[in-house]
Amino acid sequence: MQLTRPLRTTAPAALLTAAALLALSACGTSEADSTGADGSGSGKTVEVRIPDPGNSGVLALGKKDGSLDKALGEVGAKVKWTGSAGPFAPAAQAMNADQLDIATGSITSGITSLAQRPGFKFFTAVDPDAAGEGILVRDGSGIASVTDLIGRKVAVNQGGTGEYLLLKALAKAKIPAEKVERVYLRPDQTAAVLNAGQVDAWAVWATYAVAEIGSGKAHFVADGAAIGSDNYSLNAVRTGFAEQHPEIVRALYDYLHEASAREKKDPAAHLNVFTDVGPTAVTGKAKEVQTEFTAQGGTVDPIGPEDIARFEAVAAFYAEQKVTKEKVDVAAHLLDVEKLT
Repeated sequence: MQLTRPLRTTAPAALLTAAALLALSACGTSEADSTGADGSGSGKTVEVRIPDPGNSGVLALGKKDGSLDKALGEVGAKVKWTGSAGPFAPAAQAMNADQLDIATGSITSGITSLAQRPGFKFFTAVDPDAAGEGILVRDGSGIASVTDLIGRKVAVNQGGTGEYLLLKALAKAKIPAEKVERVYLRPDQTAAVLNAGQVDAWAVWATYAVAEIGSGKAHFVADGAAIGSDNYSLNAVRTGFAEQHPEIVRALYDYLHEASAREKKDPAAHLNVFTDVGPTAVTGKAKEVQTEFTAQGGTVDPIGPEDIARFEAVAAFYAEQKVTKEKVDVAAHLLDVEKLT
């Protein structure tokens, strides 16, 4: 039975396990001998290509127990695990080029992608992560507040969550953005740079923060709640795919919504799905940190009026901060997933 989200009045703390919100990619149809997605018996099955979910999250568990295949099968589709998830910007480009159908990213990276030539729309929202994102500093760094960042170097991913979090934190503290040096780095390259002391702080989210906090050598000087972050996580669908296969988009939403609610109730069951050893395993203190973040987190939900207002606030902030040339009209690129059949 589908769950209904209550009206938001305040932002819940933290977000889903990062792996639960991996980019979903889908395109094309295969000539498999099965009923078509429209139930017409045309013999065509829509093949949904999904980047491999790794070792944790709702998609990892769905891959292991076959539940995602079952959900897609009900609408004449099937999953094909391929590649791996990555940043939203290249995924958006792939959707625009008709090479990808569904992807996941933050509203912040989404806005910078919408400022280009968007061929996609957003159809789900996960509340901003109040606990799992923020400004990360090394223990003993001497940085005790956002004000202490003045004259320092802070690593951010350009145009995405990191740059947003830093600019938002500085604005709230009434610190001119030029007082802090932004160092543009890929998030998968930043931990080593921070730990080597080449930057003083890192504006980052749970995907990368968990390991650093779990090491016992780093902490947030300001988390999402302190910053006042409106950084939602969203699922996007290629416009043409949504028009051709609305029932598949709806089925993916229903699956992610219900599975994310189960993950929130039992985070541990969604960690180390395939193995509890090796580089993909979450162990020790990091496992405790991730479990806590997930338990506090949001679920994959439809986009409501209050969400749209907050999306537009982020778009206005990006324009004010000159991250985008002008305010992006986010509302023009949203779908009401509950009306898709």
